[in-house]
Amino acid sequence: MRKKDLAQRALRALKSQDRHLKAGMDQALLQAFLALPAYKEASCLATYLAFDFEYDTQLVIQAALSAGKEILVPKIFPQGKMMFVPYQPDQLQKNHFGIWEPLSSEGVAKNKIDLIHVPALAVNAAGYRIGFGGGYYDRYLADFEGRTVSTVYPCQQLNFQPEAHDIRVGEVLIL
Repeated sequence: MRKKDLAQRALRALKSQDRHLKAGMDQALLQAFLALPAYKEASCLATYLAFDFEYDTQLVIQAALSAGKEILVPKIFPQGKMMFVPYQPDQLQKNHFGIWEPLSSEGVAKNKIDLIHVPALAVNAAGYRIGFGGGYYDRYLADFEGRTVSTVYPCQQLNFQPEAHDIRVGEVLIL
């Protein structure tokens, strides 16, 4: 099956999840995330602003802010460029994909980021992911030297072969 078809399959499964079960899985994934040595050691954490059918990243954001960590979120640009910008909840706008992102374009250098929480529509057993198809994260992570983690639900674990440009996520938390 092609990655595009697998992405659509995963997206349908995500959108059809029971909301109460999802909320429980979100809490369990949060506890696993907070227990990670990579999280505990990080002072600067990059995450994403999730769609309502994805893992609820606001849980991570709030916990990290309470722990005094710096939070960054992505901002995308033409030609597939992406950077991470300090999170300011009152300084967000929706981009052309319908994703919330910062108004500011003042990014933080990659070497200042300790951990990136990477979104995924699907992951395989080796930690390769299928995203939404823009390639933003694969390009960004190609020379990133910090740690990476994804939080996914069981319906997102699929069998597929990675492509040459795919970048493996260092750790995948799955229930």
